[in-house]
Amino acid sequence: MAFPVHRNGNLSLVPLWEFVLVGFGGSAETQALLFAVFLALYVVTILGNLTMIVVITLDARLHSPMYFFLKNLSFVDLCYSSTIAPKALANFFSSKVISFAGCATQLFFFSFLGTSEALLLAVMAYDRFMAICSPLRYPVTMSPTVCACLVLGAYCGGCLNSVVETSLTFQLPFCSSNLIEHFFCDVPPLLQLACASTFVNELVMFAICGFILMGAMLAILISYGYITVTILSMHSGSGRHKVFSTCGSHLTAVSLFYGTGIAIYGQPGAVASIEQGKVVSVFYTLVIPMLNPLIYSLRNKDVKDALRRLGRDAALLREEVRDKYLSMD
Repeated sequence: MAFPVHRNGNLSLVPLWEFVLVGFGGSAETQALLFAVFLALYVVTILGNLTMIVVITLDARLHSPMYFFLKNLSFVDLCYSSTIAPKALANFFSSKVISFAGCATQLFFFSFLGTSEALLLAVMAYDRFMAICSPLRYPVTMSPTVCACLVLGAYCGGCLNSVVETSLTFQLPFCSSNLIEHFFCDVPPLLQLACASTFVNELVMFAICGFILMGAMLAILISYGYITVTILSMHSGSGRHKVFSTCGSHLTAVSLFYGTGIAIYGQPGAVASIEQGKVVSVFYTLVIPMLNPLIYSLRNKDVKDALRRLGRDAALLREEVRDKYLSMD
């Protein structure tokens, strides 16, 4: 890999060992404001998703398939943001350089975790379909082994897509520049740096991402189509409300994630929308992973009850420890 530089009027090639993440422009005040926004989003993302993982793990009442998938979603969101945010935060006030290997690694995990989340949301829709439309078969159909296989399948699908995208992208000759017009390594801005035809890469990216997004969305739409029919046939108003509450959280998360995904990767020519892509990318790399635990905790009575129980148990434990400490005096 190399990029051209001028030396004494002659054009020569210099080995490309690193890239420069251009990120967002603006004055020092603008950079400081963006840093504060990114940091706040990332801190809330960490706290929210860690809280969901801890609560679901510690509360035995949440040891069901739905919350098993939700815990994995929180884990993916936590890792997803951590792939992007730390480097983006460091770039605001330090060198924006990222090594060739570091860029490839960031792209691999970004693609892996993003695809895994898309597939995991489809798995969660299937779980809701089985729980609402086939409640008698649900305990057998969604056994712990089946749930583990579904989650593993989502991770394997994400890994396969990531291997294909990363290998295809980094086999290109990058010789036009080493400036990446983005705040992290993604396929569209990297293709802008290639000095060879990127038609195959764009076609493969569009085909794979389109297949994953459309396939997963089709599974979600079919699942919720059956769920809607089942809800309309219910005679109990409280039952309908509970189902709407449970499914509403998932539909909100699906709409946010898939909407931004289609805006960037689900349309031909999306690779040229770099400036627009930066803004949208902030949303799906930082905002959505922050919102997911809030959506599921605020709209889910079981999670809210579990948080209250966890808080009450923590308070009792503090009282017990304090009493033991005072009794030693």
